[in-house]
Amino acid sequence: MSTPGTQPGTTPGTQPHTAPGTQPRTSPGTQPSTAPGTPPRPTAPLTGLRVLDLATLFAGPLAATMLGDFGAEVIKVEHPEKPDPSRGHGPSKDGVGLWWKVLGRNKRTLTLNLSRPGGRAALLKLAATADVVIENFRPGTLEKWDLGWAELSAANPRLILARVTGFGQFGPYAHRPGFGTLAEAMSGFAALTGEPDAPPTLPPFGLADSIAGLATAYAVLTALAARDRTGEGQVVDMALIEPMLMAIGPLPTWYDQLGYVQERTGNRSANNAPRNTYRTADGTWVAVSTSAQSIAERVMRLVGRPDLIDEPWFATGAERARHADVLDRAVGDWIARHTRADVLAAFEKAEAAVAPIQDVRDVMTDPQYAALGTITTVDDPELGPLRMQNVLFRLSATPGTIRWAGRPHGADTEEILDELGLTPAERAALREEGAL
Repeated sequence: MSTPGTQPGTTPGTQPHTAPGTQPRTSPGTQPSTAPGTPPRPTAPLTGLRVLDLATLFAGPLAATMLGDFGAEVIKVEHPEKPDPSRGHGPSKDGVGLWWKVLGRNKRTLTLNLSRPGGRAALLKLAATADVVIENFRPGTLEKWDLGWAELSAANPRLILARVTGFGQFGPYAHRPGFGTLAEAMSGFAALTGEPDAPPTLPPFGLADSIAGLATAYAVLTALAARDRTGEGQVVDMALIEPMLMAIGPLPTWYDQLGYVQERTGNRSANNAPRNTYRTADGTWVAVSTSAQSIAERVMRLVGRPDLIDEPWFATGAERARHADVLDRAVGDWIARHTRADVLAAFEKAEAAVAPIQDVRDVMTDPQYAALGTITTVDDPELGPLRMQNVLFRLSATPGTIRWAGRPHGADTEEILDELGLTPAERAALREEGAL
């Protein structure tokens, strides 16, 4: 994809994911962080793309992170006195927020107060060099600052403006505060999650934001592909409630056609059984899935209940789900008599689907994640070696990289202002009015 602006980027600091059939990606040691502002590796697929990340908490910034992982130059624009709250979310080390180190990776950081005239002018100048702007202010906020689509597209007709909000840019809820928790509630997800006789359950992490971040990155790339044909930019309107609704699958169609409303079933499925979590003899837990009929049959043979396969109701997933008590008892009793290691080995030998219930300690030592290089190490100037999730997927010819972890608030402001050609007098004026 072409870029109307400069050719920024960086040199990779971590080893890229490798293609299937090549040496598996591992993290054999600390990968040195590279200095922002140096040229990227030419094979990175988004090299030459400039993204302005004006967003906070968490979907918009995550979309920008994923673009940066594959070579885009991402400039994080933050308020001089109110940095992205993710810098202070969750645990910190030596006063440095660890969440930000992940969310802010591969981003240069610039401080601008967009509500000030000088900040507005600087942002428009920067937008003229960019391909994408990602923002998540409430609808009308950019317009209030004279930085809406009319002004941004006038500065750069090829610009893609991705607007990420709780409820979208219009409609009766558009101006309400919107967070991922509300999307998880409104989409039907929470109503499906939890035990049948217990309250609806919300996830203990940013599920809706993560899904919306993925969707926003996809939307941006789709808009860029359209720009390659038309030469013109456009607006992406991403509402947190919509990707979350897509994630629950065919429920709207089921209701439309059948009046069917799926209820909470705990760890069971309404569509197949056995499907649950089961406690092993050594006090750990495993999850079993039997979405395929052949897998369900293998599981029942493994646990010593092949007789159940001959039951008329065993022939379909929906009918098996109606007899989940019988199937769970058979599977649960067998698993309860064996250690986790023995359960996993037996299921693997039988070619049945099982996985251990892992916490993050298990994830960090899991051999499959190790083989894929899913957890990598980045050398950070503030904290030293940091382990974090690697780039999201592997490309055989143009892999992504983590070039550096999240940088301090405003660390690249002067360098970026140099690139924009702002004189010392102009910078002094910006500081005088509180724009920097």
